[in-house]
Amino acid sequence: MPRRFSDRASNMWTTFSRVQESLIKGGIRRRSKSGSSLPTHAVNGIDQNVKLNRALWILAEEMRKLK
Repeated sequence: MPRRFSDRASNMWTTFSRVQESLIKGGIRRRSKSGSSLPTHAVNGIDQNVKLNRALWILAEEMRKLK
């Protein structure tokens, strides 16, 4: 779900930005191994942030090639 009304567009760039923000800020609900619902944690370290952004960009480039 978009956090803001302006993030409702369904183009690739907006979707990429929403995924990036959600992963970095945390708060996404996920299931634990036991089945309970837990929120994800925010990414605080600069190294983790760079690594995550690099991986997301590679994924987005590969998705663009498929289209």
